[in-house]
Amino acid sequence: MPKKWRGWPWLKRGATAAFFLLIATLLVSQARNIEWSQVLTALEDYPLTAAWGAVVLAAASFTLYSTFDLLGRHYTRHALRSPTVMAVTFVSYAFNLNLGSLVGGVAFRYRLYSRLGLRNGAITRIMSLSMLTNWMGYLLLAGLVFALQPPTLPPDWPMTTTSLRLIGAVLLVVVAAYLGICALSRQRMLRLRGHEVLLPSARLAALQLLMGAGNWLIMSGIIFILLQHRIEFSAVVSVLLLAAIAGVITHVPAGLGVLEAVFVALLSHEMPQYELLAALVAYRVIYYLVPLAVAVVAYLAMEAHAKKLGQARKNP
Repeated sequence: MPKKWRGWPWLKRGATAAFFLLIATLLVSQARNIEWSQVLTALEDYPLTAAWGAVVLAAASFTLYSTFDLLGRHYTRHALRSPTVMAVTFVSYAFNLNLGSLVGGVAFRYRLYSRLGLRNGAITRIMSLSMLTNWMGYLLLAGLVFALQPPTLPPDWPMTTTSLRLIGAVLLVVVAAYLGICALSRQRMLRLRGHEVLLPSARLAALQLLMGAGNWLIMSGIIFILLQHRIEFSAVVSVLLLAAIAGVITHVPAGLGVLEAVFVALLSHEMPQYELLAALVAYRVIYYLVPLAVAVVAYLAMEAHAKKLGQARKNP
């Protein structure tokens, strides 16, 4: 097995630090130039028709994402009912969006599934398949958008449209490789860091790609509606995808400020900054805060139910 280049960790840290610095610079520079009173005024005058359309799409997105763990149910053959699985996925996704993947995507899944009787091995496989569905869908959509219709980047960004097209092509190769491995590999059981991983079938892998990409498209549709169709849908999709990976790299909970900085930097030439920010504030309320409030109530109810089941087992 070839040895890792010793300078790779430092190169990785340097690239991450440079990207973080870029985002921080965007945040500061854009915040200074924004008339926040105009943002509040734009929110007060926001049309309810656009808001309700976004609410419908947000409900569709959370419903679709909540089915991701049903793939894990099929994959692990556990006996939990579909509504229970979808409830766990909804709660973990809402907390994931607002508090980060370690809290929402990992901690809440482990706690809720373990209290429902699943073992850690099954939970790990369910969680891994769900995250893979989300990010393989991201790679498929990002590959198509970046390769075929990339956004116009500011001249001071460390990459060009041509490099973005190349990145898109690489992402599509990764997706094709994943499908090829799932379809053609004779060895279905792999060992990764001491864990046995069963490769999904080609059909399941294709379904992962469609579901994951579909959810990213719906999320883009929410912002597109909130922007009142004033920016091309393809531009909204590409900028959301860039903002999402920027949020992951910078490790900012909920991508707070990162999403806004990327959107303002790339799209403020198409509509006033204060209107753009008003739409993004509405997006955060509809897609982040409202589902979080529902998830808190659902989580407390699930904990209370689990406690009653535990007491019933102790006192039959």
